[in-house]
Amino acid sequence: MSQTKREAPSSDASAQKRQKTFHKPDSNGAKAGYNKYSRTNQKNGAKENKHEVFHADTSREAHVEQKRVKQERLNAKPNSDLILRSKKLWEKLRLKCHVQKDERAKLVAELFEIITGRVKDFVFKHDSVRVIQCALKYATVPQRQQIAEELRGSYRELAESKYAKFLIAKMIVQDPKVRDLVVPEFYGHVKRLIRHPEAGWIMDDIYRQMATKEQKARLLREWYGAEFVVFDKQDEKKEITADLKTIIEEAPGKKGHIMTHLKEMTNQLVQKKTHAFTMLHDALLQYFLNTALGSAEYTEFLDTLRDDEEGDLTRNLAFTKSGSHIVSLAIAYGSSKDRRNILKHLKTHVKALAADPSGHLVLLTAYECVDDTVMTAKALFGELTSKDLSAEERDQELLAQASNINARMPLLFLMAKAGESPKWLCDTVENEILAEVRMIRKETSKKDPETRRVELNKAISQPMLDHVASQALALLATSFGCQFIGEVLLGAIGEKDAAVTAVAEVAR
Repeated sequence: MSQTKREAPSSDASAQKRQKTFHKPDSNGAKAGYNKYSRTNQKNGAKENKHEVFHADTSREAHVEQKRVKQERLNAKPNSDLILRSKKLWEKLRLKCHVQKDERAKLVAELFEIITGRVKDFVFKHDSVRVIQCALKYATVPQRQQIAEELRGSYRELAESKYAKFLIAKMIVQDPKVRDLVVPEFYGHVKRLIRHPEAGWIMDDIYRQMATKEQKARLLREWYGAEFVVFDKQDEKKEITADLKTIIEEAPGKKGHIMTHLKEMTNQLVQKKTHAFTMLHDALLQYFLNTALGSAEYTEFLDTLRDDEEGDLTRNLAFTKSGSHIVSLAIAYGSSKDRRNILKHLKTHVKALAADPSGHLVLLTAYECVDDTVMTAKALFGELTSKDLSAEERDQELLAQASNINARMPLLFLMAKAGESPKWLCDTVENEILAEVRMIRKETSKKDPETRRVELNKAISQPMLDHVASQALALLATSFGCQFIGEVLLGAIGEKDAAVTAVAEVAR
């Protein structure tokens, strides 16, 4: 069956219609589309532009209205005009180099006219508290005491404030007498404040740096139970101690209750990962020192350090006085696996520990207790002697360490015989802790102490001898450098000819 073929229409009208769909070059040589579509696009573009103008005008009006409403809200607040004036004065005073001394005195006087009697109204707002801080900066002693008196009774609230907590620190730093107004207001509230996200840090800063020995004792005793809060507050004139061993000796029947309460307090902070509080480290040390060897509490405490997989707790402890004591005891009592984990957590922090007033004790304890000397040398000496740096950079680092009263200890400690810590190198407290560690290691370590010391000495000696050979002149210029040369030349195990020749050349 034949299929009929349809032919396209050939009329002039249809040809003209088809021709309209073709693209024709415009005057610039580009192809132009069908006029209908171009006209449509132009119309749509015009409509879009109209909408854009409409929305722009609307958003601008809305923004103006928002500013007006905000200003009305600010003006409705108490002391809004005074806060505005004080902020303008603050803007001038904070530009220290642009204000002359006489002009500053006038501005400060005007500022105190505004804030006197209204300090509490200013300190709890994020913008106006800066004004009070500025006033403290340029205030006289009577003016500072005036501000402190106005804030009496509000220091606990200030510590809990996101912005006002910094004001407390500034007041105490600039006038230590304010400390005796601030710290007593924390009594009875330690348990709550130490767990507060804002107050915890400022209270620990005051405890660590500014509080007196008696104030520290009163704050720490609140970790032992509610009865210490009540009775200490009733008798503020009584001389008290925070040494838990002494307290338990006076009242043995209270030991169970105290240890339970102390464990609860410390565990809450450890579980919340707030490991950096010095007060927490002091409390943990008191707990550990009063646990019976081999008891459930003793084992559970060491398990807390073992479970510290990321090492945050161990590292934070190592940099405080009480914390370094805890880590040293953990190394002494621990198994070989425990010691290896502790050294692993301290990796990349060895040089910082060496220079720290408390942290270097942890390194000395590792020297005394860890039997695997190859692991100890690999974990500590590479970083301690700046092995990965260039020769010039390494000499500069070692020169700085040899001249530092703390950083030189881990470098020179092994030059003396086992069990003979030089008194000029370690102080009395450190020697007492090291003596305690040596007693413990008799039960937990197998290697002979002198053998351990000689093996570690061989691993660290050659970098020290090379340093003396290249930096003899610089070392001989200081007393610490002279001690360093003497200890290395007499106590190191290695090739000494180059070092001895270098010292002789300087002398000649």
